[in-house]
Amino acid sequence: MNKDSSKTRMLHLLTRMTGLLLTLALLGGCGHFGGKQAPGDEAGGSTAAVPKVERYTGEKSREIPFVYTARKELALTFNGMGDKATMMALIDELDAHGIKATFFLPGIRVAEEPDIAEAILSRGHEIENNTLNQLDMNQLDYDQIYKEIKLANDVIKRETGAQPRYVRTRSGDYPDEVPLAAAHLGMKAVVSYNINPKDRNMQSAEEIGEYVTRFISRGGIISMNTDVNPEVISSIKYIAQAVDDIGYQLVTLDELVQHGGVRKPLELIPGYDAARMNPDYQQAKYELVYKVNTNKKEVALTFDDFGSDKTVTRILDILEEHDVKATFFLRAKGVESNPNLARAMVEGGHDVANHSYSHPVVTSLTPEELQKDVVKAHQVITEAIQQQPVMLFRPPTGVVDDERAKALAATGYPAIAMYDVTTLDWDVSNSADDIVNGVMTKTQRGSVILLHMLDDIHTIEALPRVLEGLKNKGYTFVKMADMMQLQDKAAMEME
Repeated sequence: MNKDSSKTRMLHLLTRMTGLLLTLALLGGCGHFGGKQAPGDEAGGSTAAVPKVERYTGEKSREIPFVYTARKELALTFNGMGDKATMMALIDELDAHGIKATFFLPGIRVAEEPDIAEAILSRGHEIENNTLNQLDMNQLDYDQIYKEIKLANDVIKRETGAQPRYVRTRSGDYPDEVPLAAAHLGMKAVVSYNINPKDRNMQSAEEIGEYVTRFISRGGIISMNTDVNPEVISSIKYIAQAVDDIGYQLVTLDELVQHGGVRKPLELIPGYDAARMNPDYQQAKYELVYKVNTNKKEVALTFDDFGSDKTVTRILDILEEHDVKATFFLRAKGVESNPNLARAMVEGGHDVANHSYSHPVVTSLTPEELQKDVVKAHQVITEAIQQQPVMLFRPPTGVVDDERAKALAATGYPAIAMYDVTTLDWDVSNSADDIVNGVMTKTQRGSVILLHMLDDIHTIEALPRVLEGLKNKGYTFVKMADMMQLQDKAAMEME
């Protein structure tokens, strides 16, 4: 190395060190470093006071635990910044599997080893703000929170040229002051996560991969740490395999956000109040629909309950491959945890309907308890899909009596969707052959076929054969509400 280049490198290093020292000095003056204020006149000198930042009074920034999208993609994110060997090994492993990730980096670590941050960017990954020192934001006031975020932004921008758009605290938890400070600084959002493989518990690479496989979801945000468990590096191959198996893609956080939408509040969605509590139910009229009277060779294919992304996505893929539209009766407690999967059904052209919130045997509830459950389910499903669901209710286990049927009708669900073809596919002991044979022997014109979207049963194996077999018999598939409307029109024409 020649003398000039050596001088240039030394000057660059001194500039970085000066910037770091200035940052620490400001940090100390804010009471963050060592927990003390800067000394004042009592020490024989004077220190210029750092202006206190007033609490922001505008709208909070967006808060993102997951992204609302039906697209088959999710984001892999990391917190902290391990040593250079760890970080380079992690980046190499991501490259080996073609994954672009998002790294939330503490500003102080970027100041200490900017070459690591530069390597992350050069490989096509995204850098965001993990605050300056990863302090517990619940223990800081607004002024301190603002400066923790701002100083990290400043360091990352100065050292890498990248301007952070998102901030995440060390734990993902935070007080209201954090989204206020993020908005104050013009940042896009405060990001937490909805998939946490708990690598801090020192789980093995296989256990981390199994966790992600179980909870993988559209629009999901996976959060792991780079400076705690070395098994995180080895877990990447398992995560990559899980994502590939389901047909999803890992993208950077900002790309995921740009592809996603923002959910409207429930009260702004037309039809959110189509189901209401109604104690005056004794004279309510209802209809139990087991099958539909039709001269056409039409059937309605329906699915009950809820399942993981892997199971439900495979069902949706099979239906798309066979150009079949179905009706999904959703257990809303599952929808509440994974609204994107319900939205994916709607975007696939299918109908979604109400299968209760908590999946009770309805005759075990009082009419009031049943109405509360059904109304709650209606609201959860409406908010998830951002539109009113089809106003059909299917009782769990298919059991309902006259009093509960009237209570259901009074809430806004007079059509109670039953079925005439069932193969007990929810029972894992019933094989794919059992399911296929049951459907093929029982189905008639206007039949309503009941299947389930539960994990670890044989329905997915049977489904392509069921669709092909019924098509070969000349049947076409119609959504249940559409088939019922056709029956209503036929009845009106006869009158």
